[in-house]
Amino acid sequence: MAVINRDPLTAPHALRNDILLVLATTAHAVAVALATDPARRPDALGWALLLAGQVPNVWRRRRPLLVLAATVALLLPYHALDNNHTAPVPASYLALYTVAVTCRPLYTLLTSGTALALAMSIMVFVNKHQAAELLRTFGWVIAVVFVGIDVRFYRQYVAAIVERAERAERTREEEARRRVAEERLRIARDLHDLLAHSITLIGVQTSVAAHVLNADPERLDRATVAKALDDIAETCRSARGELRTTLEVLREHGTPDARGPLPDLRGLPGLAEAARVAGAEVDLSVCAGDVPPAVGAAAYRIVQEALTNAVRHGGRDDLGIRVGVHAGQGALRVTVTDDGAGQGGGTPGFGLVGMRERARSVGGTLDAGPLPGQGFEVSAVLPLGAAQ
Repeated sequence: MAVINRDPLTAPHALRNDILLVLATTAHAVAVALATDPARRPDALGWALLLAGQVPNVWRRRRPLLVLAATVALLLPYHALDNNHTAPVPASYLALYTVAVTCRPLYTLLTSGTALALAMSIMVFVNKHQAAELLRTFGWVIAVVFVGIDVRFYRQYVAAIVERAERAERTREEEARRRVAEERLRIARDLHDLLAHSITLIGVQTSVAAHVLNADPERLDRATVAKALDDIAETCRSARGELRTTLEVLREHGTPDARGPLPDLRGLPGLAEAARVAGAEVDLSVCAGDVPPAVGAAAYRIVQEALTNAVRHGGRDDLGIRVGVHAGQGALRVTVTDDGAGQGGGTPGFGLVGMRERARSVGGTLDAGPLPGQGFEVSAVLPLGAAQ
């Protein structure tokens, strides 16, 4: 979004424009003074005061009050000498307009009133028969002051509109960045859950095949090895299919709202069967009915990661895992409990962090930790009304 310059001091070519404006008012003053009645034509002092009174307006944007004071101080003696009173008017009005457009209205009225009172006093003292000219001057001063005040209010109004537009633009950009960050985190979680689960199962199945091959080479159990290799191939095909679906969503849509089909509770039996193939005894209990898609997807990913961690860190051949997914009291409760060695030592990964982020994404909570004695439990509570 283009930034609009609202500061008159830094406006493009501000000083150049003011110099040109001063040259124009000076040319007008000289032309009027030369064309006037010879009796009212300025003498040497009058010319010096008239020309000097034009110069302060070069700095009118930076010091409006000081410029007005200097202009009045130079031009009042000019008027007191009863020179042509029309010649310096444009410079006076320019200084007065600048004060009106830059200062507070009350301050402008007090300043302009003081300057006008001084000018009127001098003109009345010099020539008491200039009542009509005094009234005309008074009217023009009032007009200049109120035009300047009106321009000031208009500029403030435009500045407020631009500020709101810029703030709205910044808010949109921040929202876009936030949504991109959330989408990156979601993709990272999905890829972690998918790849970690598949790689863990492949590792366990490969270990089974290697164990059979090394246990008794003379009496090779070809059926067991073939089944282990078939399980590895099936796991690879399943992982490849899920990965292809994720990449297609990113390639075709590329937006945080294009999430594609979400996994749900109907996929839990497949996760349990994959863990059984890896050698664990899985007891799955699901009683949930219809749940919001986001909650179902979060529960699926939590169970998937919990099973992956249990198989990876179980540390025993007869590992038992209990999975419970039950709805009640406005929430979906997910528990995954194993009787393995637990998840101690080693380099901490992103599994537990990802599960907690899944739970928080739908307004839920997740607790995970070792059980007394041995085993590990993951427990999550996912509100059913938090995500639709």
